[in-house]
Amino acid sequence: MSRPRIVIVGAGFAGYRTARTLSRLTRHQADITLLNPTDYFLYLPLLPQVAAGILEPRRVTVSLSGSLPHVRLVLGEADGVDLDEHTVHYTGPEGGEGTLHFDRLVLAAGSVNKLLPVPGVAEHAHGFRGLPEALYLRDHVTRQVELAAASDDREECAARCTFVVVGAGYTGTEVAAHGAMYTDAQVRKHPMRTGMRPRWMLLDVAPRVLPEMDERLSRTAERVLRQRGVDVRMGTSVKEATHDGVVLTDGTSVDTRTLVWCVGVRPDPLVESLGLPVERGRLLVDPHLQVPGRPELFACGDVAAVPDLTQPGQFTPMTAQHAWRHGKACAQNVAASLGIGERRPYHHRDLGFVVDLGGAKAAANPLGLPMSGPAAGAVTRGYHLAAMPGNRVRVAADWLLDAVLPRQAVQLGLVRSWSVPLESSSPEVARVAGRPERDAEQTAATGTTGTTGTSGTTGTTGTTGTTGKESRAEPAKNQPGAEPAKNQPGGEPAKNQPGGEPAKNQPGGEAARNQPGGEPAKNQPHPPRAAGKPRRAGDGGGTGPARGSGKARKTSRASGGGRAAAPSGPTRAAGPPADPGPEPPANQPPPGPDIAPGPVKRTDGRRAEGDS
Repeated sequence: MSRPRIVIVGAGFAGYRTARTLSRLTRHQADITLLNPTDYFLYLPLLPQVAAGILEPRRVTVSLSGSLPHVRLVLGEADGVDLDEHTVHYTGPEGGEGTLHFDRLVLAAGSVNKLLPVPGVAEHAHGFRGLPEALYLRDHVTRQVELAAASDDREECAARCTFVVVGAGYTGTEVAAHGAMYTDAQVRKHPMRTGMRPRWMLLDVAPRVLPEMDERLSRTAERVLRQRGVDVRMGTSVKEATHDGVVLTDGTSVDTRTLVWCVGVRPDPLVESLGLPVERGRLLVDPHLQVPGRPELFACGDVAAVPDLTQPGQFTPMTAQHAWRHGKACAQNVAASLGIGERRPYHHRDLGFVVDLGGAKAAANPLGLPMSGPAAGAVTRGYHLAAMPGNRVRVAADWLLDAVLPRQAVQLGLVRSWSVPLESSSPEVARVAGRPERDAEQTAATGTTGTTGTSGTTGTTGTTGTTGKESRAEPAKNQPGAEPAKNQPGGEPAKNQPGGEPAKNQPGGEAARNQPGGEPAKNQPHPPRAAGKPRRAGDGGGTGPARGSGKARKTSRASGGGRAAAPSGPTRAAGPPADPGPEPPANQPPPGPDIAPGPVKRTDGRRAEGDS
């Protein structure tokens, strides 16, 4: 008799804990397969420290194959689930397709970014959900300070040194707190014009910072932020974003080159394709994390609406703390369904929250005891070391080195602005020119910015939006491996670069035409290799963008949708290489580090520089 097959979709807090616990419980009595777009588990709560230069990127990652030796790892993103046939269809990182068969399926796909219909945000803001975004933000902030220090224009200097963070939850608060310390340390090496210093702004429509936490901890966090010079504005959000700045809901205009979007998350839309009952996008499950009427299907983490037994009628919040605990309970119940052990309902007891504010400062309430200052800082870092499933010694070593040595403020230039768009549904994977990309998404949520979402083990998300249907965005026309612009160099300007015409399928604009993942090259010698299907985000305790309407995604038969063939990707074109065209004009500046090749046209007639 063959061993039962267990497939786990997503390797975030819930998926990783499920795989690890199941591996221990089954003891080779089942084949466990973990489907994830990356080969690592990301410890999200420490991501702000990566952006601030405290921790190296690999410190907050744990190898899946190294830490789960008895679990088969499959790299890819789930495209659809057929519950009747017991199969999961996925697309690999290089465009290849595959199918996994299961006897038990655990959905732990996590969440995606909540992109609200605020004009200009999709084009000019960046999220903070994965390593590529953290690395990009570190490079971008470093570059803005260096450019400001070298500028003779006082207004340009002020704009480059203004950093706007939207969302005062765990993620936004920690990003602003660590960012202010990082730029203050940087300007000591690159002095600004007389009387000028970096300015950080933290915005949220909520009445206070960290609205999910105890009010005393909120006051502690706000006090620390204001002491560091952060401009905290509650009851305020972004009304419109442009290349040169933002317009706030109170009518204020702020000149800036940096907009960090930490507004919240919503469940991964994969669950809606199943055609099963959902609660605000989350798959309804019983207290045993099993889908009613589907004994083979379990769900945990941000995609699951798990009944909160401590508060009847409520569901557990979308936090990494709950996702981590969901994983253990889910593994026990999956094993019990195979005759190993007994079923157990999910029941939790809050042990408190911790928020790292940088340096020796933090806000924490372990076991309900409010703390602040160095004591809270010690508790916070101790908690993270205990909660991490690996790399504890390396993380502690980086903390020690940061305490005695200055940080290295350098631009590596590994992640460009166009490779980490806010509308990306896979923030854990940076876009690569010429590779098939998943569709840009469009949010179905309405209204102004909501309360921010979580940043890992310590947060609760804000309001979640509804899910739109998936669409396939039009491929880029002037990216490497794609069709060249009609008159490049010196030809038709790019239409969705900072300062140019807005994108068609973004809030208030025209569809993007020159981003990676574009139309197949007609005469290029090296077009993209493989045809790809839309890619899915893995579970990260919450993270990816909104999905737009258009062609229907592949759905399960249980939903009655049948399987729709995905459009084929670019193919290799025959014929000689395209004529590179004439030499660019002498006065044409080279593309900046974050702008796709080609000239950029601004609506105000001026030439754009830098990135959004």
